[in-house]
Amino acid sequence: MKKSLDAMSGMAHRLAWENIDPAYIEKIVSLARDEDVAGEGLVSAMRPARAGDPTTEISAPRGKTAAADLVARKPCTLSGLSMIPAILKIYGGNASAEFFAKDGDAVPAGTVVATIRGDAAEMLTAERVMLNFLQRMSGIATQTARHVAALGDVKTRLLDTRKTTPGHRVLDKYAVACGGGWNHRLGLFDQLMLKDNHLAADEATAGSALAELVRRARERRPDIPSEVEVDRLEQIPPVLEAGADVILLDNFSVENLKRAVALIGDAAWTEISGGVSLESLPTLGAVGADFVSCGALTHNVPWIDVGLDWE
Repeated sequence: MKKSLDAMSGMAHRLAWENIDPAYIEKIVSLARDEDVAGEGLVSAMRPARAGDPTTEISAPRGKTAAADLVARKPCTLSGLSMIPAILKIYGGNASAEFFAKDGDAVPAGTVVATIRGDAAEMLTAERVMLNFLQRMSGIATQTARHVAALGDVKTRLLDTRKTTPGHRVLDKYAVACGGGWNHRLGLFDQLMLKDNHLAADEATAGSALAELVRRARERRPDIPSEVEVDRLEQIPPVLEAGADVILLDNFSVENLKRAVALIGDAAWTEISGGVSLESLPTLGAVGADFVSCGALTHNVPWIDVGLDWE
């Protein structure tokens, strides 16, 4: 059995901004605004009697206009610029941005990536939320770009995981795509993923029981790719026998990874997972697997220093 091209398309996506629902962006930005100006998330007794930004109301009278530059203070790969028009609209719509860079661009320190002009009060109130999105998403894109570079010029594709901030998954994965990575499992809905706990729950960790579970999964959901996690070589033959599209090799030694990839051949796609880091990626890339997945692309990522400098 040869590897299915349908399985490949289900394994790796690259989210584009056009793939993201504008209503989702409006919802997530509106929540961020309401946290800032109205105490959203607090019990009513702790919310302000009067929502707003009193500091800006004092320092920037209504109708005053201004201009400010968005500046990358460190070298980075950008992500989140596409959110700025929606943010400015939700904060009143009386300011606009002129862009000198785009999401996915790698820029040196000191680069002016955009200039924002318009109502000064709206710009000041929106500043922190706008920078939070931009700094966080650019941090993920920059982290991803470093990992892609460490993997090197090999056939193996770098995948993200579901280790994303709840409620921000689409933005996290879009930022990974901006950094040159590939999006794997947008959610539980788009792939069968039989992990170790699923195998244990079905008492199907080896042999014919394992093969039967994989067959049953494929029969019930033939419309989506099927992937099975294994942690030892002897699990691979029954998974291959059952026709899984993808075999995830979890926490294998490098030598056993080589044995596993050779054993699987073209019968299924191969994914390396577990303890993947910048330091290990060059070695893992040389194994010849189809994919390597890395949770570090989206969790515990340093934010990028991007500032708003007023002209």
